[in-house]
Amino acid sequence: MCEYNNRNTGTIGEDIAAGYLSTLGYEIIKRNFQYSNFGEIDIIAKDKNVLVFVEVKANRTSQFGNPVLRVGISKQRQIYKVAQIYMLYNNIRNTDCRFDVIAIEMGYEKNEITHIENAFSIVL
Repeated sequence: MCEYNNRNTGTIGEDIAAGYLSTLGYEIIKRNFQYSNFGEIDIIAKDKNVLVFVEVKANRTSQFGNPVLRVGISKQRQIYKVAQIYMLYNNIRNTDCRFDVIAIEMGYEKNEITHIENAFSIVL
């Protein structure tokens, strides 16, 4: 039951994030891009000429703290690897990219959205 609720919260959070990005003028290109067991990118969008890979974290309760804090270094590396695969698979080259995080704290009356543009970069 708990897994279903977490998945449902994640899906709702992704819907909210995609709608939010659309209102900002982003073009949503792909949602839930998965490659084998490497992982998933929640939203891939275009912000003008920049390709944006978005990780969405949503909470229904503050019990687990700010959702932004759940995007640690291992998750960042995983997102980066899947982004590389996406770009290779779609023959995307010489394109500016960035990694954003959208945290959503779901409330009864309204949702709090925190959007961190260029939230992390990977140094190899």
